[in-house]
Amino acid sequence: MHWTKCIPRTILSCALGLFSGAVALAAGGQNLPAHQTPQPSHEASAASERNWWKNAVIYEIYPRSFQDSNGDGIGDLNGITQRLDYLKDLGVDAIWLTPCYPSPQVDFGYDISDYKNIDPRYGTLKDFDRLVAEAGKRHIRVIMDMVMNHTSDKHEWFMQSRSSRGNPYRDWYMWHDGKGETATDKGAPPNNWQSYFGHSAWQWDSGTRQYYYHKFYIQQPDLNWDNPKVHEAFKDIIGFWLKRGVGGFRFDAITNLFEDPKLADEGIVKNKNGNPVINAYGDPQLDDSKTNNLPGVHPVMQEMRAHVDTFSSDKFPGTRVLIGETYMENIAELARMYGPADKPEFHLPMDTQVAFINKLDVAVFRARLTGVETQIGDNTPLLLFDNHDNPRLDARYGDGVHDTDIQRAIATVLFASRGAALFYYGDEIGMKTTPPTRKEDVKDPIGVTGWPREKGRDGERTPMQWDGGANAGFSKATPWLPVPPSAATINVEAEKSDPNSLLAWYRSLIRLKKTNPAFTHGENTMLDTGNMKVLSWLRQAAGAPAVVVAVNFTAEPQTVNLTASGAGLQAAHVKTLLKTPGAADPVSLHRVALGPYGIYIGEVR
Repeated sequence: MHWTKCIPRTILSCALGLFSGAVALAAGGQNLPAHQTPQPSHEASAASERNWWKNAVIYEIYPRSFQDSNGDGIGDLNGITQRLDYLKDLGVDAIWLTPCYPSPQVDFGYDISDYKNIDPRYGTLKDFDRLVAEAGKRHIRVIMDMVMNHTSDKHEWFMQSRSSRGNPYRDWYMWHDGKGETATDKGAPPNNWQSYFGHSAWQWDSGTRQYYYHKFYIQQPDLNWDNPKVHEAFKDIIGFWLKRGVGGFRFDAITNLFEDPKLADEGIVKNKNGNPVINAYGDPQLDDSKTNNLPGVHPVMQEMRAHVDTFSSDKFPGTRVLIGETYMENIAELARMYGPADKPEFHLPMDTQVAFINKLDVAVFRARLTGVETQIGDNTPLLLFDNHDNPRLDARYGDGVHDTDIQRAIATVLFASRGAALFYYGDEIGMKTTPPTRKEDVKDPIGVTGWPREKGRDGERTPMQWDGGANAGFSKATPWLPVPPSAATINVEAEKSDPNSLLAWYRSLIRLKKTNPAFTHGENTMLDTGNMKVLSWLRQAAGAPAVVVAVNFTAEPQTVNLTASGAGLQAAHVKTLLKTPGAADPVSLHRVALGPYGIYIGEVR
């Protein structure tokens, strides 16, 4: 629900390059020194293209808020193209664009009225093609958002569907009679199912005298995935964008495709006193058991994966990756989203169990990271901590005093763990959540409906902060959302030349992820597992030096012994690769001192 490989260098050249670059990285520098690498063989190059996603760095862009190129206060595709060199320098392998299709913008693009075009607010198909081409020149892939659960009520399919009960598109959507309906009375909704955005998920249509189902806004009617024609329509849509060169898709709200065919009521969640839990919209909270993660999702994704895997191109080589918005209850459910070996589904279902722990609890982090590293078979984890639907890192993990240090810690877990990493625009500079303070300023409809308990998602969607000038360099016009006061000091221009900045930390981490063999394809092993204040782990790849990572999750200094964990670490010496700015190098692995929220990454000798 949208609510709540790079090419590894040879081991020898990596080791030499990191040795010469250790001092610069330890100081928080942005760049490792350049070094020569042998040209890969055709076979090796092809394998790298196939596996690019396994250690990928993916950057989520909310197009409305990234860069305005035409002075209307709204970000657009040409604005993104203008900033591609920044993204290349950051080390990004792919950008995921939230929807930029034509839309009435009730849900800011997730209500799609035409799946085969670009919304004029964001540009044209020609602009999109130029973005894909220019990104490709920089070895950056473009990933589209694919919304298959629902359309806009202004989509031609739905307008046909609601025109009459006999229309050929009628059964493309979920239409049902009300309870107790008569010729003069619409009756009650078919059951107690609710919208994620508040109140009943059923909307009465007086024209055809039936209710239609919408898991999200009233203006987002759900499609009927029991209809084979819906399947064929989306395979056609997916093919349209693949032929334009996109690098894959992120599937929105994918676990909501199917509902209980018997329309049984969902259970009401109760508190410890046995009373119903009331949500921000004043409704009893339901358990989602009849409308989320039903078995039909898996055959659909197997079908879509098989379809996508048929597309190949000399112009756009490599695997087209499928990413899933997968809010799973446990690791076993997440593992199922990869699909069986003979019928694969997602390449990278999002691990939201790690993403939204929302507290710096070492035991929980250790358990969930171990789970995704050991319980998904040979599949690749996709870690993330932030997106356009949740308050930013400062609001969920920060303490108001050590926010930058805490964000360094979160980034270290993200990029120094095995697998692909996804982060949200502005995380790399420490953008802060800035929600509206008055209901009349709210743009997100859920904030209007749920105010004041639910302020909406405007606070995490404010414009990208490029500089400390007017409108933070985002636009020459008044931005669609106000630029926070924090932009005066938290911006790309202020951080890009500061070796101790959060931006420098992100660049250094990403460079390590893409050049150090232990990081590019090494396994994870937790260290010092009895420690409840410091999270430590080992990255190790065959034939390459091992790397240790230690992250202090507290505001108090800590000292750890990384050889006492039973992981077989015997070496007493370590070479610093990256550490918290200003920290001292440890003498040995037996005694690694960390300041408040301090971090140490070192190569074992």
